[in-house]
Amino acid sequence: MDDLFAPDPASAAADLSPAADAPLADRLRPRSLGEVIGQDHLTGPDGAIGRMVAAGRLSSMILWGPPGTGKTSIARLLAAATGMRYAAVSAVFSGVADLRKVFAAAEDARRAGHRTLLFVDEIHRFNRAQQDGFLPYVESGAVTLVGATTENPSFELNAALLSRAQVLVLKRLDDAALGNLLDRAEALEGPLPLTAEARAALVASADGDGRFLLGQAETIYSARLDAPLDPAALGQFLQRRVAVYDKDREGHYNLISALHKAVRGSDPQAALYYMARMLVAGEDPLFLARRLVRMAVEDIGLADPQALPQCMAAMEAYRFLGSPEGELALVQACLYIAVAPKSNAAYMAQKAAWKAAKETGSLMPPMNIVNAPTGMMEKLGYGKGYTYDHDTPEGFSGDNYWPDNLPPQTFYEPVERGFEREVRKRLDYWDRLRKERR
Repeated sequence: MDDLFAPDPASAAADLSPAADAPLADRLRPRSLGEVIGQDHLTGPDGAIGRMVAAGRLSSMILWGPPGTGKTSIARLLAAATGMRYAAVSAVFSGVADLRKVFAAAEDARRAGHRTLLFVDEIHRFNRAQQDGFLPYVESGAVTLVGATTENPSFELNAALLSRAQVLVLKRLDDAALGNLLDRAEALEGPLPLTAEARAALVASADGDGRFLLGQAETIYSARLDAPLDPAALGQFLQRRVAVYDKDREGHYNLISALHKAVRGSDPQAALYYMARMLVAGEDPLFLARRLVRMAVEDIGLADPQALPQCMAAMEAYRFLGSPEGELALVQACLYIAVAPKSNAAYMAQKAAWKAAKETGSLMPPMNIVNAPTGMMEKLGYGKGYTYDHDTPEGFSGDNYWPDNLPPQTFYEPVERGFEREVRKRLDYWDRLRKERR
């Protein structure tokens, strides 16, 4: 964290030169607003911050954005660019006594002819009374407040404080911006020992957080690797290994595997045989019940929507009846899912969607489908242009529901078996309506 306040009002801003042994992220902090990556909509000549700096006068502001997007750097650079004295507090570490010291120093500096930029990190962590304490000093001009938050200011900050500050929204860093950061790191430290694919995977893993990305890069540099890492090796290097499966009961896992594959292969006779083998050997019937539920969702899904209720009902029946009567309910469920039409479309859709979610991170949904519970959010365009599907003749608007930087994806592909044949017809119908309305 930055010093509580600049030691000398004559030093307009806090020192921007990091120590030689500082973390890589600190050594790569931008030295001017023009070097800030990924926030041109604010720091560029036509952005709110760019215009303020050009005019030489700042208004109080709240910088709202994800972690690692440059909020702290922008605050420090604003002080330097406008010749203001820089003071900083963190709501995590500071209390009322710290704030009083900062405000007193700001008042002294003002009498000496120096303006103070007060940067408040994690400002949303101050309670309502503490937030109200800023108001007199903001109104009197003793401080120009620059607050940083990762939380929605509409919910976390007092209305009185919001009315005196402009909310500026920082964007998560996209792949191009993160790649630019890595370019700067490599210019300073040398090439990262990564293949092109591993470098792309490293960028994707950062989820828009530049500080996290540089921390991971520093970890790789510190290892002094002899050969470049591919994506698999990078994953092993940066993450903890998954524990090896316990094989003390190998026969147990062989039998449950056989049961699962017999059900998947639509062989009710073999499935019943392996279930009998396990129950006769003393297997916990509820373990088998849980596995039947898994088979219903993994291998049948919407090809027969009744498969899951059958298995859940069998589990409850066993809990109610106990052994041996309750085991018949498990047999019935086992036979039902063994003869049911099969589809792993839902299972494959889940894997594809989870993969896309990890790769794309926290992309913002399109503004038309996010709620606007506050006036500020409505002014920012939240919910603008949303079409209520029930108001259309077909009960289907055909709107786009995907983030701006992510084209529509296809995760779920129903098969031509069982109920999913009907699902396929519905999807085809909606696709046709979408095309007609473009």
